[in-house]
Amino acid sequence: MKIIAVGWNYRGHNAEMNQKETPQNPIIFFKPETALLKDGKPFFLPQFSDRIEYETELVFHISRLGKNIAGKFAHRYYDSVTVGIDLTARDKQAEARANGNPWDIAKGFDNSAPIGKFIPLPEQTPKADNINFSLFINGVKVQQGNSQDMIFHIDELIAYISQFYTLKIGDLIFTGTPAGVGPVKIGDHLEGYLEETKVLDFFVK
Repeated sequence: MKIIAVGWNYRGHNAEMNQKETPQNPIIFFKPETALLKDGKPFFLPQFSDRIEYETELVFHISRLGKNIAGKFAHRYYDSVTVGIDLTARDKQAEARANGNPWDIAKGFDNSAPIGKFIPLPEQTPKADNINFSLFINGVKVQQGNSQDMIFHIDELIAYISQFYTLKIGDLIFTGTPAGVGPVKIGDHLEGYLEETKVLDFFVK
């Protein structure tokens, strides 16, 4: 399975990170399978970074094999959604960007992709046009977003990504984060919601 992630897909987050240009095409990167963290298992802060930040995202589950998928048919290729966290070693990312180097280790380290319980979506279109999601840390809401605010909708993302990579059943697409990212620390309790349903729940240790 592949974990496909999208950068700079919310204008609010782009602004808070001083990313002034709106991307003309989706910005794609990958996390390895070893990045996956699920079933409420704790996340252990790694020793190699002094600043691990959360980025709350909608994550879609690919349900059909596909290549070169037309946008009008893209809704047929995913069947469920959850909340995920794109944990980022912000100091490592800044260092790599400053030197003009790739920043894979800042995004793809072990357990950097916590995901929650998947919620089925309707088969008909539209199926992902108005999904509210949020993250609470220690009972306080720190981030919220809506799928309508994505620069590139999940159907557009699937059409674009499938030009270059065959999508397989079980692949996951992290669709980008809204404004409000910030650091995590030992003892933090993270809870992710789709609408009013809690789908993600884990601790930082």
